Amino acid sequence: MTCSPFDFHPVRPMIESMETLVSRGIIESYFNKLQDCLELDAAIVGGGPSGIVAAYYLAKAGHKVALFDRKLSPGGGMWGGAMMFNDIVVQEEALPIVQELGLTYKPYREGTYIIDSVHATAGLLYKATQAGAVIFNCYSVEDVVYKQGRVGGVVVNWTPVLREGLHVDPLTIISRTVLDGTGHDCEIAKTVARKNGVRLNTATGGVIGEMSMDAAEGERSTIENTKEIYPGLFVSGMAANGVSGSFRMGPIFGGMLMSGKKAAELMSQAIRGQA
Repeated sequence: MTCSPFDFHPVRPMIESMETLVSRGIIESYFNKLQDCLELDAAIVGGGPSGIVAAYYLAKAGHKVALFDRKLSPGGGMWGGAMMFNDIVVQEEALPIVQELGLTYKPYREGTYIIDSVHATAGLLYKATQAGAVIFNCYSVEDVVYKQGRVGGVVVNWTPVLREGLHVDPLTIISRTVLDGTGHDCEIAKTVARKNGVRLNTATGGVIGEMSMDAAEGERSTIENTKEIYPGLFVSGMAANGVSGSFRMGPIFGGMLMSGKKAAELMSQAIRGQA
């Protein structure tokens, strides 16, 4: 008996290759994670130390929080210490946060402490994600959701898309609160004021811009300037000083940590007020 080439032959099921299994696992997991973060209690823009600390405390309080950072490795300027000498300084007032996060430190002088900057940054990221915050790297926030005189989310795209100037529409993340932790550039605050013609909670009604360095005053004022600057929009860290026109402070990071904690407390109050 001869077989025709058109005769039916059962096809053996293909065994999934390790390459396919790896790709499938990453794709399924990532898109489940992204879909779960389309609606948030807190969206944090910028993965510097104040933003990461805010993410930690918000997640610890039981809020649904995601952080969006444009770089491959979130952490802002903390990784490099000062001029790539990878140590940083924190002061006595911030030590309870350092201890809560389990960071290793050593006393220096006049109520200051030294921490290895790589250890500190990695530790902040670990504790934030361990608490339940989700971090999306390589994301740029190009706009906000603005409804009925309130900031209600962020508009995101891949960082390489914006860097290359590609005409690709973004996606939208809805959030009860948004934190501008973009550092010196105050990007989200500038966008809200410029695109919507509104007044911010600053002396001029706009983004004033940072002053030159005064480490002691900059550390003090970054905590004072951490606040809600427009309904739904909060600022922390160097963005707080930049928006309100205060000083930069260089590689002393206690104010950044305390600013992040204060931002989380203010945002948590706002989130509960909307419930």
